[in-house]
Amino acid sequence: MRVLAMTLALVASVLATPDALAAPPDYGLPGSYPVAYSDVTAVAGGRSVPARVHYPATAAGTNQPVATGRFPAIAFGHGFFQATSKYTSTNNHLASWGFVVIVPTTQGGLSPSHSAFADDLNTGLAWLVAQDTTTGSRFRDHISTAALGVAGHSMGGGAAVLAAARNPKIRSVSTYAAAETNPSAKAAASTLSVPAQFLAGSQDTIAPPAEHQRPIFTAKPPSKQLRTITGGSHCGFMDSSGLFCDNGSITRAAQLTAARRVTTSWFRHYLTGDPAARDLVWGQPARTDPAVTFEGSE
Repeated sequence: MRVLAMTLALVASVLATPDALAAPPDYGLPGSYPVAYSDVTAVAGGRSVPARVHYPATAAGTNQPVATGRFPAIAFGHGFFQATSKYTSTNNHLASWGFVVIVPTTQGGLSPSHSAFADDLNTGLAWLVAQDTTTGSRFRDHISTAALGVAGHSMGGGAAVLAAARNPKIRSVSTYAAAETNPSAKAAASTLSVPAQFLAGSQDTIAPPAEHQRPIFTAKPPSKQLRTITGGSHCGFMDSSGLFCDNGSITRAAQLTAARRVTTSWFRHYLTGDPAARDLVWGQPARTDPAVTFEGSE
């Protein structure tokens, strides 16, 4: 009878705490929020920046109400001569996990200003922060103003590093195939104190990791990571390719899933304090991920 009682007590304790047996979330899959978008003009600090905002909503669509709660804000920069629409699935994914993502549509021509692009990213963040207290704004009372991040691909990744070095309110950085910029993202990274993550594709022939992401990563003081997707390409971080794109040995879908898993867990850890994300950022699951190699120091 005593053994039976102990067994029943153990079962009862497990049933009372189901989280003890719960598997960690798969951040590569969509989150729980419906996603909507709104096209805006972000005005802050004397700059005016056209942008699209992807956000957690009460229903999917255009200009839908924002979901209940306050959410961290991320500014995302596109790659050189790439339409922002090529990053829609990534920005929708982040929004589904509870982030408001502003995507400037500037600097899309053949002669972009990397410095101006960094300022555009910061303008987008400053505008979202101001919207949290703006009467009548869709985003009133919906922005976690102390939880700001910046991200981007290629040129946009380098610009994200520049933006973070200029903006002390940014708390975290995560980039895809970040490219060296003018002014230098490598030099900016050496001054950056907030945690930064650099994703690379091992078969990137446009901004090869050894020439772009690794020098930026090396220059950055801890906390930092260089995560390399095995078989990933430069253009595999986008929803579709164009002229002069490369290809890797894994599918686009596999690369995007791996990238979203790594980036989402990073921002969930650093911007929301999600306890389930930490192991996927710094623990054994991150260090033994078969799809993504790990280098980093916390």
